[in-house]
Amino acid sequence: MQLNLKHSFTTELPSDSITENYIRQVKEACFSYVSPIATKKPELIHTSSEMVQNIGLTKSDINSEDFLNVFTGNTVLDDTKPYAMCYGGHQFGNWAGQLGDGRAINLFEVEHNNKPWVIQLKGAGKTPYSRSGDGLAVLRSSIREYLCSEAMHYLGVPTTRALSISLTGDEVLRDMLYDGNSAYEKGAIVSRVAPSFLRFGNYEIFAARQDHKTLKTLVDYTIKHHFPKLGGPSKDTYVKFFRDVMKRTLDMIIHWQRVGFVHGVMNTDNMSILGLTIDYGPYGWLDDFNFGWTPNTTDAQHKRYRYGNQPSIGLWNLYQLANALYPLIEDVEPLENILEDYKTGFETKSLIMMRSKLGLFNDESDDIKLVQSLENALHLTETDMTIFFRLLSNFKKDNSVHGFQLIQKAFYNIESITDPIKKQWYDWFENYQLRLTKEELSDKERKGKMDTVNPKYVLRNYMAQLAIDEADNGNYKLIDELFSLLKTPYSEQPEFEKWFAKRPEWARHKVGCSMLSCSS
Repeated sequence: MQLNLKHSFTTELPSDSITENYIRQVKEACFSYVSPIATKKPELIHTSSEMVQNIGLTKSDINSEDFLNVFTGNTVLDDTKPYAMCYGGHQFGNWAGQLGDGRAINLFEVEHNNKPWVIQLKGAGKTPYSRSGDGLAVLRSSIREYLCSEAMHYLGVPTTRALSISLTGDEVLRDMLYDGNSAYEKGAIVSRVAPSFLRFGNYEIFAARQDHKTLKTLVDYTIKHHFPKLGGPSKDTYVKFFRDVMKRTLDMIIHWQRVGFVHGVMNTDNMSILGLTIDYGPYGWLDDFNFGWTPNTTDAQHKRYRYGNQPSIGLWNLYQLANALYPLIEDVEPLENILEDYKTGFETKSLIMMRSKLGLFNDESDDIKLVQSLENALHLTETDMTIFFRLLSNFKKDNSVHGFQLIQKAFYNIESITDPIKKQWYDWFENYQLRLTKEELSDKERKGKMDTVNPKYVLRNYMAQLAIDEADNGNYKLIDELFSLLKTPYSEQPEFEKWFAKRPEWARHKVGCSMLSCSS
């Protein structure tokens, strides 16, 4: 097993002077050296062959003993020194101080085809940042992360990736609902991959400690390796850096809104500096179109991280990053201008995104009203977002198939739809039809474009839970089926038509199928 190893993070950034692995505050260091723990009986249960090749390995490597041992932490490659990163963060709006990689260990960096990758294990044991945790992960949360990170990639959403998922052979104690009912579950490890796992919190921790020397070292490193076109270290470059991060963050969240994805835990320590979706905990896709829905049980009361609030939270988090970078820039105005540009940028890009979902490609001034009236109609009754937009592409300009009949499969309870609600839908389709007459594309051409932005298949929570339930019984076929399905989410895939369906009623309140805890 041959890899083109690199060591920029550990050789160019300051390390923790203490080498013992115990819980502590780590000062003036970007990381701590720490080794994964040995697992009892590792078993590889699935791999992403695309990611295997992306890091420079072959499909034959997957079946080797070396692959199993390295990507479960049982073997540390020669000339590598695994480490955990130090960072802080704002959690649910409050500064939480030092957090860090509590159950993630970075194995090494590789470069393949001129692309850098960091290989990380999630669930490989304690680090100095584990706080009260054990640094381990369980099978259910690992399956959810493994499937979701790859599903998001194929949806076209910026994301970290997953290389493999393995059982450890160890039992892990978890209180899944935080209700005092702990139970042992199967331990597992996901191998995660990204160009970098740096987060907003990596910079916040040094600003909070007024350690501006280490802050500058980390920012200069980040720009050198991940934003090299911005130029050498200077105040002007730091401003450009913040603008670039803003744009990437905005683009990521626009994609979330497009596919109906709700992250669930948009704390600043879960915000990638590269604008990647990172840390798949209690996430979910909208089963019904609802701006107020959050998948996170911890957030059930205040709904800070609800679907409709994600763009605002993105801005709030960028404010925190601006505060962290201010000591290097010492000028408020350019930072404020960039934050204002986020606001206007979201309004512009959000409308463009919604137009694409509706098959509207000419710029008409009344489109915002059409979008808002649609969102109002979608909120009138429980309507599946994914199914609605996918069916909408079949609408004909001549209204030969009546719009309301066309989308009926998207309603959870058609009997509950009253005449006033029907009238609102009839009115909307009448306005939509009129608007389509201003478009030059044929019905077929419009459908082709709409079907590239409105997925037919997404990883609904009940689907992941079915895979988890089977995997608990030693059957991994559904993991493989969903993995295959979600690689082409915009294609019809008639052999998988059963997954083009609303959430089953049995899953409405079932644990793992509706809301999830942070241990999920």
